[in-house]
Amino acid sequence: MTDQANTTTVPVRSARKVRVGVVKSDKMQKTVVVAIERRVPHPVYGKMVTRTTHLKAHDEQNSAKAGDTVRIMETRPLSKDKRWRVVEIVERAK
Repeated sequence: MTDQANTTTVPVRSARKVRVGVVKSDKMQKTVVVAIERRVPHPVYGKMVTRTTHLKAHDEQNSAKAGDTVRIMETRPLSKDKRWRVVEIVERAK
């Protein structure tokens, strides 16, 4: 008899995206709005332009406040708009 029947394959979970951004709003319960800024060249003129993306992230302890810099990680859909969760608070607002 072979040992093939006893081995199980564990699906490999792909690496989750991690972003760092600034909390813009903490008015909701257990949710914060995080602004992610990226710099891209203008398609015609080549000058660097700042693009901002707002993401809703789950904050279980309601610990992140407006102005804090946070690290967020991609997760399963938690609500209609929430696909991210707060991993850690990198820096508190001054």
